[in-house]
Amino acid sequence: MGDHYFAERPGTASRRRTVDLVLPDLHLRLDTDSGVFSPDRVDPGTRVLLETVPAPPQDGDLLDLGCGYGPIALTLARRSPQAMVWGVDVNQRALELAESNAHAAGLDNVRFCLADDLDPGLRFAAIWSNPPIRIGKAALHDLLRAWLPRLTPTGLAHLVVQKHLGSDSLQRWLDAQGHPTERIASRSAYRVLRVAPRPETSTEARTDDSTEGHTR
Repeated sequence: MGDHYFAERPGTASRRRTVDLVLPDLHLRLDTDSGVFSPDRVDPGTRVLLETVPAPPQDGDLLDLGCGYGPIALTLARRSPQAMVWGVDVNQRALELAESNAHAAGLDNVRFCLADDLDPGLRFAAIWSNPPIRIGKAALHDLLRAWLPRLTPTGLAHLVVQKHLGSDSLQRWLDAQGHPTERIASRSAYRVLRVAPRPETSTEARTDDSTEGHTR
């Protein structure tokens, strides 16, 4: 387990290197290391996500779920300088790299931490993620059950998943969980899913019923 990117402390010996994230609106040079996700290049799925999603909200709290060394979170921070961006991961080596990459890029509106260290009261105007599919279906479902309810009522999540790793079945599962989900992009066997919060059940009618006939 120590060799997997979803280990807390990877057992793989450190071997630092640098990758470039070049998008139409930005260029980031990112330090990476062995034992983190996609250390030799920005993952193609991440690139598909960043090239196809609509612009993020310009303010509020934004989340990169499973941030790795930071390409998604840093893109959010650059595109939404008035927002506060949070990157969470289980991999301590990745979090240290992400912090260093944010500093090198001059971005002070982004923070990285373990999930348990994030304020549980925070609600997110957007969640962007290249989720850790290889942790297994059950663990992935638990992860999404924990974080998607933390969207604001108008917030949206955008997830990128390879077709052969279950993007279509994940879309069906999300719909079945009450999260309206649609595919907004498809490229090179990757699917980008837009996930909305569960529609909230209004309590107004019940409140009105309970007070009907009483003096106001």
